[in-house]
Order: sequence, then C-alpha cells, then structure tokens
Amino acid sequence: MGAELFDRSPDRLVEVADRLLGWSLKDTCLEGPEEKLTATEFAQPALYALAFQLWEVLSDRLGHPPAAAAGHSLGEYTALAAAGVFSFEVGLDLVDRRARAMADAIKDQDSGMAALLGVAEDAAEQVAAGRRAEGGALWVANLNGPGQVVLAGARADIDWLIDNAGGLGIRRAVRLGVAGAFHTPLMQPARARLGSALEGIDLGEGNFPVWGNVTARPLRSGRIKPLLEQQITAPVRFGESLSGMAAAGVDTFVHVGPGDVTAGLARRAVKGCRVMVVSTVAEAEAVAARLG
Repeated sequence: MGAELFDRSPDRLVEVADRLLGWSLKDTCLEGPEEKLTATEFAQPALYALAFQLWEVLSDRLGHPPAAAAGHSLGEYTALAAAGVFSFEVGLDLVDRRARAMADAIKDQDSGMAALLGVAEDAAEQVAAGRRAEGGALWVANLNGPGQVVLAGARADIDWLIDNAGGLGIRRAVRLGVAGAFHTPLMQPARARLGSALEGIDLGEGNFPVWGNVTARPLRSGRIKPLLEQQITAPVRFGESLSGMAAAGVDTFVHVGPGDVTAGLARRAVKGCRVMVVSTVAEAEAVAARLG
C-alpha cells in the first residue's frame, strides 16, 4: 500500500513516521503481513499518513484550498491536518495514540460491527434500542447515507442481528471485518485516553471548514478537542455531513486516500454530485487537471 509515496517523501513517511510510531511504516505497508497492516493500531497511522501525503500532492497541483472537507472516523484527523488545524506530525502522534487506545479497549471484548442495507436510520435505531432493552449491547455506529447504517456491539448481538435481519425489516446485514464495536459506549476507555492526549496540543484556526462526525456541522476551533474525544463513542454522521456540505454549495467531492470508500458514500448521500478519487499520485495529478 502506498509504495510510490514512500519514495516521494522519505523524510516524512520514513524518518518522521518511524521516530513517532516506533515501528516501520514503510515495511508494514509494503511487506505486511496483511493481518498486521489491518490491525487497528497499525492501520490507522498508515491510512492517515498516506492519505495526508496524497492530499499534499493534490493540494500542490491545485494551488487553492477546497471549499470544505470531511473525513469518516479516522479521516477526520486527516481532514483537520489538511486544513492546518494541526501539523502532520501532531496528527500522526494523535492517531497513533487513538489507535492504540482503541486496540486496547477491544482486547477484552468480543464485539464487532455490521452494515445494514435497505433500512432507514430511525428503523435501525429502533432495532438497536430494542435489543438493548432486552439486555443486549447494540448501538448505531455509522450513519453513512440513505439506506446504509452500521450497527456495532457485542459479538452475540451482531450474530443475532445478522440471523434475524429479514424479520427486522432489513434488506441485508453484512458483518464487517473490523476488530471491535467502534463508535459505541464500549469504547469509553479509549475515549478517556484520547482526551488526555488532546489536552497537550495546540490547535490552529484552519484554512477551510472541516465538517465533524459528531455534529455533522463545521467544527468550531473551541470545540474540536471535546468533539474528537466524543467521536470515539458517538455515531459517525457522515451521510449528514455530505448532504450538509451539498446544501452549502459543494457539488464536487474528492476522495483522498487509499481505496475509494467515501466516494461511494458521497454518491449515495448526494444524488447527482460529481465524485473523483485520489488514491495514487497519477490520480492526484489527473483530478487537479480536471478541477483546474
């Protein structure tokens, strides 16, 4: 993952990253093994670092800032770094602390997440609330857009959800390949540790608005720290952020980073919008040319 980027920026992606993380970002991304790279404590810093590097390539080619930015969960940190709210190095350190706290929080849990397709947000909330009323542990974790909601909770409750999806009025429930129930109250230990990490950093005003996961509104400088802390245990309202950005005048969305997941979410949330993907240097250059 990101092979071309390490040669372009060895000072940042090798020297700085290895010093801050205490392990080789380059070796992990290029050599794996896959089960290491996809583990929470390694995946989050890797995705943050490579997405930010792709952002810099795109930004240099464009020569002007975007109207706004947003990121899904971890991506909110990349968006804030891109806006200049904190530096790449500060962001990488925060992401590393966040990832390790989240990994530790799930060590003693048997939990997971499942994406629900063809279900309204209020219906998904009713399913989760009903399960909790029966003694279960199930919450809405991601509101990704019309017809796509992610629930998270104890493994037994995810199993129940998948087995009974049809009877609950859900077209399809798909178990996600993640390590735990992120963005739920089960992440409270990680939230406390992240709060301590956030206390010691200074934040800038930012060069463009960043729409936050918790409020689905542009983040105000005085509220960024508490909202990043709250994000650990609160639902990611990403679909609402995208539709809010569209209502504010955004008509083109650019996914920046490995893969293309948020591009699909943008198409789902904002019908008729223009969507582009920057997951390689070549794509960054092509998108910059298209955007003028």
